[in-house]
Amino acid sequence: MNLLLDTHALIWFLENDSQLSALARSAISDPVNCCYVSDASVWEVGIKHSLGKLKLPVAFEILFPARLLEKGFHSLPIRHVHLHQIVHLPFYHRDPFDRLLIAQAQIEEMTVVSSDSHFSQYDIRVLW
Repeated sequence: MNLLLDTHALIWFLENDSQLSALARSAISDPVNCCYVSDASVWEVGIKHSLGKLKLPVAFEILFPARLLEKGFHSLPIRHVHLHQIVHLPFYHRDPFDRLLIAQAQIEEMTVVSSDSHFSQYDIRVLW
């Protein structure tokens, strides 16, 4: 299964945070699954970290991309087709980063790992 990690799921996994559900942790750890991190999440982490709203387990420059590669995660670039899809999404969710993840999940047919209840309102698979 191809998993697209929401930003909080990524951080919680890397920090071994108990807020990450057991099902999500198991799916992310399962070598059968391919885990992807969107450039949108990298962008979001960079912004929140630079504003002092997010502490990271390691320096931003180490986390992206070295730590992700070490964990076997794949990068999901933002493509124009993803941005085109955003235009067609209803506004159940207003966060621009999450809307991009939803569009990417739809286009790439991925399952999103997220605790965000808004995600289930869209035509995507959500794992939590």
